[in-house]
Amino acid sequence: MSSNYFKENGWWVSPLNFLEEVQKDLEIPERVIVHDATLRDGEQTPGVVFRKDDKIRIAEYLDSIGIERIEAGMPAVSNEDFEAMKEISKRVKNAKIFAFSRAMKSDIDLAEECGASGVVIEVPIGYPKLKYQFNWTWEDVYNKSADVINYAKEKGLYTVFFPYDTTRARTEDFENLLEKLCKNASPDSLGIVDTTGCATPEAIKYLVKKSKKLTGLPIEIHTHNDFGLGVATELAAVAAGASVVHSCANGMGERTGNAALEDLIVSLKMLYGIDNGYDIIKLIELCEYLSNLTGIPIARNKPVTGGFNYTRESGIGVDLVVKNPLAMFATDPEFFGKNGEVVLGKKSGKMSVIYTLEKMGITDVADDDITAILQDVKKEGMDKRRLLTEEEFKAIIVKRGIDLGK
Repeated sequence: MSSNYFKENGWWVSPLNFLEEVQKDLEIPERVIVHDATLRDGEQTPGVVFRKDDKIRIAEYLDSIGIERIEAGMPAVSNEDFEAMKEISKRVKNAKIFAFSRAMKSDIDLAEECGASGVVIEVPIGYPKLKYQFNWTWEDVYNKSADVINYAKEKGLYTVFFPYDTTRARTEDFENLLEKLCKNASPDSLGIVDTTGCATPEAIKYLVKKSKKLTGLPIEIHTHNDFGLGVATELAAVAAGASVVHSCANGMGERTGNAALEDLIVSLKMLYGIDNGYDIIKLIELCEYLSNLTGIPIARNKPVTGGFNYTRESGIGVDLVVKNPLAMFATDPEFFGKNGEVVLGKKSGKMSVIYTLEKMGITDVADDDITAILQDVKKEGMDKRRLLTEEEFKAIIVKRGIDLGK
């Protein structure tokens, strides 16, 4: 078996992913890096506030995971944000620190002052934004952007041009902007921004390829999750040649959030063979830390970090959950520092009861007793509309005359 889709004690995904017929149309760059925006876009989650010490700790977490670029905030927002970015720039050892900036020279000055090595310069280009929010034309966007891009470049800052709401831009506006911009101000890279998460993976592929052809610039992808496609569209962008993916831990962000850092990293590694050596256990620790800090719980079936991802109620194949998890799951729970778990409820089978009894050290139970216990388990699960607790299961087996001391 190809090691691309099978790893002992790691993962076992579809071999179709790596067929020549599937791979031949991919334009994946030699290197794909992660630009994490948790400290800026993630904090835009309604009700979430990161104080200076929080931001520093999160940045250090991201750096220890191996994230290459950290968007540490928008220094113009407040003095505390500015001071946090200054401290992050001093403490972070490996990641490049980026500032989020408006197309204003004063914002570029702040980015330089706080020690950032790069800037993300945002301007609107989506037609709904231009028409109803700003009352601008694409020429206005160009006039506000060109000098600021050149100014940032003169200061030695890596400059990402970030025309947001890209996916709702009129074709002529987007093409005219890029054509004139590249003649008079050349950023280091171009961000394709699906601000409202409304583009399909196919549309993103098209836009990435088109933008590369128009500009010759490296392409970065920043998507939101309004239709549940945040990660899918970023992966589509990578398949079309995007070399930087933007994300937020726990998929934080406005409305439905951004592409989730943890889902993106694991998908790149296991489904596309792009392994940047990120520390997955520390990544999960960061997600748990953020959940506790923000008070926003992680859904129990959330990919990568969900608490019930390796939990089995159905009786079929229940013994394999622990003995051979890759027969039941695409990934081994041990890879994420977890264990497979068997729970009891309406959908349980005989093997579920036998497994649970053996786990309690109880063996040699008659088949008739197993059947009777199972019926009691199913009935209680249906009556209570939930899983049974350990104490409830113990009560059932005691009722059947089985000694817990065995």
